[in-house]
Amino acid sequence: MRTLRKGLLTLGMAALVYAMPAAAQKKEAKLGWKLGAQAYSFNRFTLAEALDKLDSCGLQFVECYPGQTIGGSIEGKMDFKMDAAKQQEVKNLLKSKKKTLVAFGVVSPRSEADWKQLFDFAKAMNIQIITSEPRVEDLDIVSKLADEYKIKVAIHDHPKPSHYWHPDSVTAAMKGRSQYIGACADIGHWVRSGLDPVECMKTLNGRIYSLHFKDLNEKSRQAHDVIWGTGVSNVEAVLQELKAQKFKGLISAEYEHNWFNSVPEITQSVKNVRGMIEKL
Repeated sequence: MRTLRKGLLTLGMAALVYAMPAAAQKKEAKLGWKLGAQAYSFNRFTLAEALDKLDSCGLQFVECYPGQTIGGSIEGKMDFKMDAAKQQEVKNLLKSKKKTLVAFGVVSPRSEADWKQLFDFAKAMNIQIITSEPRVEDLDIVSKLADEYKIKVAIHDHPKPSHYWHPDSVTAAMKGRSQYIGACADIGHWVRSGLDPVECMKTLNGRIYSLHFKDLNEKSRQAHDVIWGTGVSNVEAVLQELKAQKFKGLISAEYEHNWFNSVPEITQSVKNVRGMIEKL
């Protein structure tokens, strides 16, 4: 009997632990925010292992990236050129881990045929957002395909001197093109480029479709990630601006530090941000 009571108590505690993230997500869902992680945060591990780590962090949504070993008894790497059978295996893996694939990238094909194959892949995998840094000469192709498939393309900013380091270049890419083309706001890379994330977001008002969320220890190209709310990225003001813009989309934790043991820091980051969201 004592063993049974102990087992039931353990199950009850486990149920409480797993209920807590679901309760915390209610405010996010009301805002239309999907708080998840870019699998690149766990690029020393397989996708299958990364999905388990997301679970440990209390996150449901995932942005996959090309080149990650899939794992979980599935051979090969994540690739928009994988065949239908492999795609189904990955979908089964995601379902078994109770994770939702929302975005894929950063991926930037260099031919019209490859762009079309990427959109076909996104459609088959129920991907809502392609994260990309398309060549300027490919933008019209991307615009046409985005309208045809009704899939968003979020232009990502790597630090200066990357072509899209400044929001003005993203604005120029969007001008006169599909409303499905918008921005993936990597707020940490803006800080690395000497920019104010909130001012950058204001420049892109209404066209931010996703974020790579970071807080950095300092304003420099050499800066590294720290727990959200403890660095210089002005995280609380970023969240306030997202709410002001009526943003609806994916917020991907992309933690590029302490690679082999980042789960505690990402978990605390998520807890900190959810506390800020509750006060919005």
